[in-house]
Amino acid sequence: MPLTVFMLNNQSVDTIINARWVIPVTPRNTVLENHSLVISGHKIIDILPCENAAAKYTANETFELNTHAVLPGLINAHGHSAMSLFRGLADDLPLMEWLNDHIWPAEAKWVNEDFVADGTLLAIAEMIRSGTTCYSDMYFFPNISAKVATEHKIRTQICFPVLDFPTAWAQNADDYIHKGIELFNQYRNSDYVTVAFGPHAPYTVSDAPLKQIATLAEQLNAQIQIHLHETAFEVQESIEKTGMRPLQRLANLGLLSPSLQCVHMTQLNDDDIALLAESKAHVIHCPESNLKLASGFSPVDKLLKSGINVALGTDGAASNNDLDLLGEMKTAALIGKAVSSDASAVNAHQALEMATINGAKSMGLEDKIGSLEVGKLADIIAVDLGSIDCQPVYDPLSHIVYATNSHQVTHSWIGGEIHMNNRQLSMIDTLHLTERVRKWAEKIKAADAAN
Repeated sequence: MPLTVFMLNNQSVDTIINARWVIPVTPRNTVLENHSLVISGHKIIDILPCENAAAKYTANETFELNTHAVLPGLINAHGHSAMSLFRGLADDLPLMEWLNDHIWPAEAKWVNEDFVADGTLLAIAEMIRSGTTCYSDMYFFPNISAKVATEHKIRTQICFPVLDFPTAWAQNADDYIHKGIELFNQYRNSDYVTVAFGPHAPYTVSDAPLKQIATLAEQLNAQIQIHLHETAFEVQESIEKTGMRPLQRLANLGLLSPSLQCVHMTQLNDDDIALLAESKAHVIHCPESNLKLASGFSPVDKLLKSGINVALGTDGAASNNDLDLLGEMKTAALIGKAVSSDASAVNAHQALEMATINGAKSMGLEDKIGSLEVGKLADIIAVDLGSIDCQPVYDPLSHIVYATNSHQVTHSWIGGEIHMNNRQLSMIDTLHLTERVRKWAEKIKAADAAN
């Protein structure tokens, strides 16, 4: 058969990514050498050896990533995106002093729609450049956060805040919930935005709204995210005021379910872990923020061995101070070993799962994202392992967790659309964004100095 006739029979596709290694995450501990990802529309339609891809498909665009590992886009399961504008504002302080004396007063003064728009876009730019393609956000003016994410085509779970007291966005718990339900309905069919309930914490939300959230979330099949068991003080105060640990209180109110995402969870006993395992609630581990605020250590190895889904988050840049999920993976693995006194605990693949498929599971999106599988959305990143400081490469999966940094992320695709090509962002005007951020910083710094 003439070559020209054979080529005409090739299937036309949008993109082929030829990679030195493909790390699909599912199946576990799998590394495919010299394989191609084939993308048509928004989805992965094939994963096969490079030579077979060349024979089977003709692509509009082909990427030759001969020194790269290609893996699912990372999923940052907890953060406060707009707080990137407060990065470094009040460092080296205990949690409650940090919140009460610095962060909450700064929020009261500065947080408005423009602040959230610019802060969210700043966070998105940083996350894409460090390998994140989907993130969870809990902050004020979630309608603005959702709009910015949609405009820039990045996947997000927007957790609209619920508190008992007024803020710039709402007046009371009923007002927060009412506005949140409107947002949920607005984005019900969105390709990029999933709306979830975001009661801030047990100490800022009373029983009645928590019960209401449990009922509404079940009716709407929506997720719930809450800061929980973050500090020893929080747990002790709950026992003194209610006679119960916070997790038990949530269980009594009907919140403990597979829809619940429990953020931080540094203060856990065996009864807490048993409750989590029985309910199939998720834990969102934020190791670097917990370290910086001296909040404690989440017993990740125990949680994983109890069958609890543990995902990974950065928290906000005000308490981290970055949104680099690659760095968070390494920290999570190292702390997991130290806390359990077991060098084999929280191994490289478990850490990678926490930053990918486990995050997808916590958001109820595991059938769409979190691993590289035929039929899933093409949310993909490439990490260059070819530099001299990364040699030799015995195990690329282990290298991703222990031997890389965010600057080695070179490419990013979300739903098959390229968002970063050789470190250049394609959907964000970084020049004008940097100028707007500089103006915010000048105002915030001047006001803080005046105090």
